[in-house]
Amino acid sequence: MTDSTAPVSARPLLIIDDDATFGRVLARALGSRGFEVIHAVNADEARALTRRHQPRYCVLDLKLGEENGLRLIPDLHRLVPDMRILLLTGYASIATAVEAIKRGAHDYLAKPVDADAVVRALVDGDGPHADDDEVLDAPEAPLALRRLEWEHIHRVLTECDGNISETARRLGMHRRTLQRKLSKHPVRERPDRDD
Repeated sequence: MTDSTAPVSARPLLIIDDDATFGRVLARALGSRGFEVIHAVNADEARALTRRHQPRYCVLDLKLGEENGLRLIPDLHRLVPDMRILLLTGYASIATAVEAIKRGAHDYLAKPVDADAVVRALVDGDGPHADDDEVLDAPEAPLALRRLEWEHIHRVLTECDGNISETARRLGMHRRTLQRKLSKHPVRERPDRDD
């Protein structure tokens, strides 16, 4: 049985990120904020640590080498149904955020991110009055054309479970063109000035 008033360290926090340096820095920062941190670098290790430690919280990277972190979310929830999962990514898109929430993530943050933002995302609303049906706000201004393209590409990529070849086929573009577009940083949602 779990005491809901227990400190956050009562159950471990699992960080799943294949970037060892980022994982170590985040683990140290979260450890100093009262979490008992364990770190996995791939999906198999994450499942094993989840079975062993039954973590209450999880910080999951979207890209785990060749693996897609979105696919891991349902597995983690099967092992620990009440686990609060925060998805982190360097490739932020609305489509990925929506897919992460559909698969069971509680929140979604774009890298780079600071430890305080991670803690807020993990523990805010972690109680009997938490609103799990929060709706994503639509942007106030229309998105730029390049941003719309970025969102569309990432939506199709998510639908294809990260398969680049299938995504390129569905988008009607060459695989190398798609890879080049994916390697670029996301464009801003709103232009800084009116042109």
